Amino acid sequence: MLDWLINFANTYLVDFGVKIILALLLLVIGLKVVKVIIKKIGKSKGFLKLDTNIAALILSGLKLVLNTLIIIIAVQIIGVPSATVIAALGSCGLAIGLALQGGLSNIAGGVMIMVFKPFHIGDFVSTSAGDGTVEDIGLFYTKLCTIDNRLINIPNSVLSSSTVTNLSAKPVRGLDIEVAVAYGSDLEAAKKALLELADRSELVLKDPAPMAFINEHRESSVVVTLRVSVKGSDYWAARFELMQNSLKAVTDAGVTIPLPQLDVHMRG
Repeated sequence: MLDWLINFANTYLVDFGVKIILALLLLVIGLKVVKVIIKKIGKSKGFLKLDTNIAALILSGLKLVLNTLIIIIAVQIIGVPSATVIAALGSCGLAIGLALQGGLSNIAGGVMIMVFKPFHIGDFVSTSAGDGTVEDIGLFYTKLCTIDNRLINIPNSVLSSSTVTNLSAKPVRGLDIEVAVAYGSDLEAAKKALLELADRSELVLKDPAPMAFINEHRESSVVVTLRVSVKGSDYWAARFELMQNSLKAVTDAGVTIPLPQLDVHMRG
């Protein structure tokens, strides 16, 4: 009996143990090698010439394929026939596909984003889930970093089927600053003061030239609008600067800023 146990251990257990160790080594080393390969490909000169959306999607898909191949080879080293592995993967893929239909729609959404290119990595976009800078476009999710440094993960299916405003698509953006002035005020003086404010700002572009006009008649005020053009990268700085200085510019010109008021007429 002892001889039989020793022979069984030498024949089966040792051989199986060696296969397990080899498979584990392959998984550990192979997955790390795949990570290095993906990083090298992403930094190659030819790959850097690709569109950022396409590059991100290709890298994600390539990483998934290579990792799957490593797992298949490791399973085969243990002794599982390749036909069995492929059949099992096919069955698992079908089951996962039925269970994760939303995930497949996200992949389809990622492909649509890659093909139609509504935005790129680094663009500032406005979506139903929030506004932010696109940090990554993956197979399933797109990551946005908001102004206050929050990370939003949005399913690609949502982005591909909803309205997305790309605020970085054009190098120049329009900016409107509204100032409410009292009825009876010198509207020409208000417009002149706002135009002079725009002329003094280093962030406002001279071409196209700034405009000032009467935009709205409200119950207690007249809205004077200053319309300027700024670089996309200067939008928020220009907005904050003009908003801060517009009231002072108008009041220094002798224009009255109104408060809500109600006139009551008594009869009898």
